[in-house]
Amino acid sequence: MPTITFTSHLQRYFDCPVQTVSAATLAEALERVFATQPRARSYILDDQGGLRSHVAVFIDGQRATDRRHLRDTLSPDSQVHVLQALTGG
Repeated sequence: MPTITFTSHLQRYFDCPVQTVSAATLAEALERVFATQPRARSYILDDQGGLRSHVAVFIDGQRATDRRHLRDTLSPDSQVHVLQALTGG
């Protein structure tokens, strides 16, 4: 089953330990997390259900490509990392 990890910075805003979830897509994986950690949803997703601009997700070392619908596929051994995206100039 895929493993999803949130950086320590994000864990300052909500408690979300490393989790192993049954999911075939990024959307499904995040929904499993939100079921146990509802506060995470508003920090990770915007009001349309896409990733917020300040959030980056990497699946098996590659940046997630579908920020709007979260349809990136996961394999049974995928490693998903959710972190705060750096912005600024």
